[in-house]
Amino acid sequence: MLSQETIEWPEEIEILIDQLESDSADRKLTRGERALMDIYETVPILQSDDCLHEFWQSGLSTQRIINSFELIDATSLVDPINASRWCETRTEDRNDYTDTESNHLAGIEEELAAGLEELVDLVLEFIENELS
Repeated sequence: MLSQETIEWPEEIEILIDQLESDSADRKLTRGERALMDIYETVPILQSDDCLHEFWQSGLSTQRIINSFELIDATSLVDPINASRWCETRTEDRNDYTDTESNHLAGIEEELAAGLEELVDLVLEFIENELS
């Protein structure tokens, strides 16, 4: 993955995430709340060195996470994630990719990095419109 600044979540998002984590022990989260948790938990994977490869190899509910990004209207992330779906069937070691595959994935990850830059604003807008 291209080096980029790690997303710094605003305090209001951090507080809301902490509250949702606490609430999830007592009640089932709404779809919007679950989407917010999915996004918050997935961003560190998408900012890791193995980025999209790690996402597809993680064992997470990838379709639910994609749906979560769609729910907050983050198409600039959904499109590159879907474009990298072929990584799901690859070996666990990203170093086993051919040069062509590696170059293709690097291009997709550039698109993803651009989408991540607007993610905080999309999450804040989603919270304001859907969870307030």
